[in-house]
Amino acid sequence: MYKELISDPKEFARRVRVDVAKINHRTRDSHIGGGYSAVDVMAVLYTRILGLNRQNLHDPNRNIFILSKGHIATTMFAVLAHAGLIPYEDLDKHLVNGENYAGHTRKFTVPGIEMSAGSLGHGSCVGCGMAYGKRVQGLKGNVYVLMGDGECNEGSVWESVMFAARFKLSNLVFIVDRNHLQAYGRDEQVLDMGNLEDKFRSFGCDAVTIDGHDYEQIQGALERAVSETPGKPLVIVADTVKGKGVSFMEDKLEWHFKSPDEEQLKIALEELGE
Repeated sequence: MYKELISDPKEFARRVRVDVAKINHRTRDSHIGGGYSAVDVMAVLYTRILGLNRQNLHDPNRNIFILSKGHIATTMFAVLAHAGLIPYEDLDKHLVNGENYAGHTRKFTVPGIEMSAGSLGHGSCVGCGMAYGKRVQGLKGNVYVLMGDGECNEGSVWESVMFAARFKLSNLVFIVDRNHLQAYGRDEQVLDMGNLEDKFRSFGCDAVTIDGHDYEQIQGALERAVSETPGKPLVIVADTVKGKGVSFMEDKLEWHFKSPDEEQLKIALEELGE
């Protein structure tokens, strides 16, 4: 059964968080914290911006969403289910042996997945290629790349940013999930990147920092990408909280790795209004 698209991004995000908690409890999968920090941005994209449906997933003029931080696969699959792009029942196939719903997203196996993700730092490069391809072929649609802040430690991110600025890819939007935590600690402790907005601007992009959990700010920044940034790619630095939406997960490094046990699942679902 396919779900009908929920028009309200807040309700969309809530339902995704509920499903991700249940799936990660069942499968003992990890990365719930990074999924919860990114899901509000994803909710706005899929309810207000992308305009994707099962009929246009292969239209060359479609908008394209690339999940570069592909380890939040559970969240991505739940988003696709609530966007009506995959059957809702397919969420039961996550991490089942022989099924296509793996721990990282893979292209050609799940509808709506535009890139196989594993090693970080690749999505920005693939996004550049897709945006440049649209440009030279005269195709419509924008390319949106969601990456993590820890991912910005990768040199390939900055190579792609230079390319995007050099070729004035105004049809390309980089979104950084700035939750301030990565696998081994706080960003500033692992490798301090300083002010990301300033850094992206210094590479020739337009850039803006927003509250990544404020739906109006998210939508406003995404709409700005197609109306106010001629000749430049836009970078949206979304300031977020790892584990957002469940109090005992918020801003806690361990939820990069953990899955909720029975009692934690019960508390999480109560806090999410389920």
